[in-house]
Amino acid sequence: MVHSLWQDNPVLKPYTKMYVFSLCISLIVWNSALAEVRLPRFFSDNMILQQNQTNAIWGWADPGEEVVVRASWKATSSTVTDSDGRWKVFLKTPSHGTGHSLHVGSSNTTVINNVAIGEVWLCLGQSNMGWSVQNSFEADSESAVDLPNLRIFKSAREHWHKPLEENRDRLCVWKPCDPESAMETSAVAYFFGKEIHQELGIPVGIIQRAYAGTPIEGWLPWAEQKNDPRSKAQKKLFEDTASRMAQKRGETAEKAIATFESELASYNAKIDAGETMKNKFKQLTPPIITRPATLGHQFPENIFNAMVAPVTPFGIRGIVWYQGERNSKNVPQSLHYQHQLETLVNFYRKEWHQKSNGHMPEDFPVQITQLPSWHAPQSAPTEGIESPWVVNRESMRLATKNLSNTHMVVSIDTGDAIALHPKNKKPIGIRHAIIALKNTYGKYPVGEGPRYRDHKIAKGKIFIEFDSIGSGLRPARQEPMNGFAIAGSDRQWHWADAKITDNTIVVSSANVIEPVAVRYAWAMNPSQRNLLYNEEGLPASPFRTDNWELCDPEADTVEVTKPHKPSDYTPHDWSRPVMIQ
Repeated sequence: MVHSLWQDNPVLKPYTKMYVFSLCISLIVWNSALAEVRLPRFFSDNMILQQNQTNAIWGWADPGEEVVVRASWKATSSTVTDSDGRWKVFLKTPSHGTGHSLHVGSSNTTVINNVAIGEVWLCLGQSNMGWSVQNSFEADSESAVDLPNLRIFKSAREHWHKPLEENRDRLCVWKPCDPESAMETSAVAYFFGKEIHQELGIPVGIIQRAYAGTPIEGWLPWAEQKNDPRSKAQKKLFEDTASRMAQKRGETAEKAIATFESELASYNAKIDAGETMKNKFKQLTPPIITRPATLGHQFPENIFNAMVAPVTPFGIRGIVWYQGERNSKNVPQSLHYQHQLETLVNFYRKEWHQKSNGHMPEDFPVQITQLPSWHAPQSAPTEGIESPWVVNRESMRLATKNLSNTHMVVSIDTGDAIALHPKNKKPIGIRHAIIALKNTYGKYPVGEGPRYRDHKIAKGKIFIEFDSIGSGLRPARQEPMNGFAIAGSDRQWHWADAKITDNTIVVSSANVIEPVAVRYAWAMNPSQRNLLYNEEGLPASPFRTDNWELCDPEADTVEVTKPHKPSDYTPHDWSRPVMIQ
């Protein structure tokens, strides 16, 4: 009809052939764009796939198109896209290797080159997980690293109020490990991946998804926490704040999303024009919404929607988790963290297992980072409601006891008395690697430090028994251990004498004739006490033998305070036993 209109109009008739030609070209381009096979950006050159596993590969194409994925190791899988153009196939991988390729095609073919097959770990958490090698004490020692088969995928921070199928960061790519990519990577994730890579002698991939200042509520879908009273209270608090700001300042969700869409269009235009840098030092990143609170990065589920949902169910060996500071502002919040952590681990395992059509195991390994030391060094036998971090450490310890194939890195001998972001991240990364090399790969004999198992009371003393003793128990320094506290039925804590006897710690005090309970390293910052280790150089977790209430549920909460930072403050590392296997 349009073509007839042009032909019948004497003014437009001379332009008919040109119009038809242009229209045909436009239709060809439009149809080509529809038919183009497209994948998320983590399916790209230099990527790594989990070995000896049937891995999910997915993307988009024209609805009803057949998509065929062919691998250089002779595996093939195909499917037909659904009505929305989505497709997902499952491809079996062999043992580790490099130099592979993937051909993904329908009407066109996308080729992914330099694909490695090995071990893939997903590293999640808040700012201390994101803390880079460049900002750690070990930056200089990694300035010449060259490990092409340690592959790193890091994307910009994003959050959203609905689950995303794909991240908006258009510059994120898999990078072989060199000085530049190492410096920008999470120090914990980097040293973890590097140690596994070098010990196993096979390719290792690290997917880093970290977002500063995020509570665990943000890392879980709302459906998984909608019946949690604390989550509901937090959600209502943010909703009330957003409503109040909408009335006072006009900060509505509609305005925020409109601004976001405008900024996103600008970001995309810059990327399309070939720009990559925001300034001399920072790469361009997609915009984020900071207000209203319901669209912000601390609102329940908003982090999961953008940082986890888009990578599910990419084939991984396991997860390394480093988060908890944001959920340790007070003791009741820290106590509740155990339930939330168990919910998160169970959900992630279920989500990966179901969305991978059962190819990901239901109990894949999850490794937790216990909070390091922060605040003034411990001076009292135990600390109370002013010290919620030790309660969060206890929540993590108990959660790992209740969850199968879940392990915890103890880090109380790292941290900083002042800085919330300590620079001594390497020991944490190495300890995560040691846990994996013991429990996942069966290469090391010992994975963790001494773990409290049981206790007995006899003749005015308490005998503490441990698992994961390794080659034996030892103090950090060759002097009396001074991190143990003991109490009688009056619940008054006293510093205790603690001695190692046949891989048991015997605890007593002249001030407590009839002891009933022991606590160890029960403080915000016990790092400078003479702590307990095994001979492999791995520290024991803080623990308690009592089940006394840690706070009065009816009393006002006490919030942890931020230490004053002197203008001339210079962070420094602490000494600790050498880790050996």
